Amino acid sequence: MDDRQPTLLIVDDTPENLSVLGESLQPYFRVRAANSGRRALQIARGTPTPDLILLDVMMPEMDGYQVLAELKAAEHTRRIPVIFVTAMDGTADEERGLDMGAVDYITKPIRPSIVLARVRTQLELKAARDLLSDQNAFLEAEVARRMHENQLIQQVSIHALARLAETRDPETGKHLRRTQEYVLTLARRLADHPRFSHYLDQKTIDALVQSAPLHDIGKVGIPDHVLLKPGKLTPDEWEIMKTHAELGCNAIAQAEADAEKPVGFLAIAKLIARSHHEKWDGSGYPDGLAGDDIPIAARLMALADVFDALTCKRIYKPAFSFDDAYRIIVDSRGQHFDPDVVDAFVHDIETFKTIARTYAE
Repeated sequence: MDDRQPTLLIVDDTPENLSVLGESLQPYFRVRAANSGRRALQIARGTPTPDLILLDVMMPEMDGYQVLAELKAAEHTRRIPVIFVTAMDGTADEERGLDMGAVDYITKPIRPSIVLARVRTQLELKAARDLLSDQNAFLEAEVARRMHENQLIQQVSIHALARLAETRDPETGKHLRRTQEYVLTLARRLADHPRFSHYLDQKTIDALVQSAPLHDIGKVGIPDHVLLKPGKLTPDEWEIMKTHAELGCNAIAQAEADAEKPVGFLAIAKLIARSHHEKWDGSGYPDGLAGDDIPIAARLMALADVFDALTCKRIYKPAFSFDDAYRIIVDSRGQHFDPDVVDAFVHDIETFKTIARTYAE
């Protein structure tokens, strides 16, 4: 028997009817038979799955309508086309079967040529549906693959740019990964907070985490004698250092303008680069923003950046202990940092410590 032949399941409680159907169909198809609804369901759930079922309606114990209902209720069998074969010829009965999902309705006594024609028609339709489904599945998989590939390229590009900035400041090693994780921790904690929930949906959180490594991209434009100075900066040097926020924002804004269409994470990256040194009380830079005028993304980045700066050794200072860093941030609640962001930090301090240890230098 040709393995490519469609498999038909014929169901009828009368042996004579099974015999007539079988003789009509077996020259062209692989035919399996069941003399009850229960047996039909067993075969339909087995292997190979029937390509088409010819189902008698009037059967004892379990009629055709009940069999069809169970077929449609199961994921494995719901797509098998079913043709009702019955002695009933009432319009209401036919409508009921079609409404339940049967694809056709053949009345007894059967005429082999009619049965064969209708079976072939339904098998052709099924083959077309299966082909379309396979093509759709392939296209969906291909779209998902390309989106993943684009996201990977985007992430690699972001990290390449951020690490370019780090080559100017070699002591920050795993700073990018730590600050990403700190920002993600804060965002997840605040996602349901009434002051932040309108902004921190999953899409925005993903973009926020993706853009976080670009917060100090503007340091590329800071001269070495300022950026790498081991001691305290002079007032003039400090003014130069502060320009990295605007330099970074402007660079990202230019990239945004060069893009053919809006890129969501660049808009967030631009906010972070410019405003992550703003302070809740308005004493930060470059714009002296205060309170809710500071973008939410920048408020989260500000705390993440400061915690990392405090707990890591830099050329101008030793590392602080976790306890000292914790105290400094808590003491800055409502001054440097948004009070609710500090509260989120306090709630997740152990997570911050774990991140710091996991991605230690």
